[in-house]
Amino acid sequence: MIGLGSYAFFWQHSDRVERPLSLTGAFEATRELGVDLFQVCDYAPLESMTDRELKDAAAAARDLGLAIELGTKGIEPERLTRFLELAEVFDARLVRSMVYGPDSRPSLEQAKTWLAAALPVYEAAGVTLALETYEQVATADLAGLVTAVDNPHLGICLDPANVVARLEQPKTTVELAAPFTVNVHAKDFAFSRQDGWVGFTYSGAAMGTGLHDYPHLLREARPRERGVNEIVEHWLPWQDGAEATVRAEQAWTRTTLEYLRSIA
Repeated sequence: MIGLGSYAFFWQHSDRVERPLSLTGAFEATRELGVDLFQVCDYAPLESMTDRELKDAAAAARDLGLAIELGTKGIEPERLTRFLELAEVFDARLVRSMVYGPDSRPSLEQAKTWLAAALPVYEAAGVTLALETYEQVATADLAGLVTAVDNPHLGICLDPANVVARLEQPKTTVELAAPFTVNVHAKDFAFSRQDGWVGFTYSGAAMGTGLHDYPHLLREARPRERGVNEIVEHWLPWQDGAEATVRAEQAWTRTTLEYLRSIA
């Protein structure tokens, strides 16, 4: 299933716009685009919402016919426990995270211990934990960690854009992560020359115009054959003012949806 994530509304959620979009507003915008899935990912207000606010947001998603996934950073026990509780509120079947969190940088051995303790509880709840490919941990090490824990409810959230920062090739990351992929972040990326030819900027691109060989990802990871969700995200640089940035963000979302729906 193709879904939208919080990073597709990054600027619309931000306080740099006059009226930041609420979580429910993002749910409504998602349904207006004919999308049935939303990943609440790294959305800071989620963790400060009251129980009533969480229940209201979950009810809004249900009323709109939206399935929900969640996303956070870190795998320390208290974080995984909290997000399993939030998954129950939203009836989410997947939580995306990453090995390193804001306040924790566990060794691979510590990460294995934490995950091995948490996964039986996730499995009992029917929730899958997806660890994202990121520059902090080599993709081969991430795949090795998932293999070592050996639980069907632990896998990889495949985002080959992130790994360029550690000089990994996106295609190599796709191939290493493919057997373990349980979630995909779909966005394009490209390099552009800085003014004066004094370096490059690595940033987002409208889907289908950058360096991401998405057909290769579809062939290797086979998300649509395996029932793995593809979540639309953007790395959209700030444009010439808030209004222009929001327009561009909305246009990129439409472009990405059209691209994903058209490609086999």
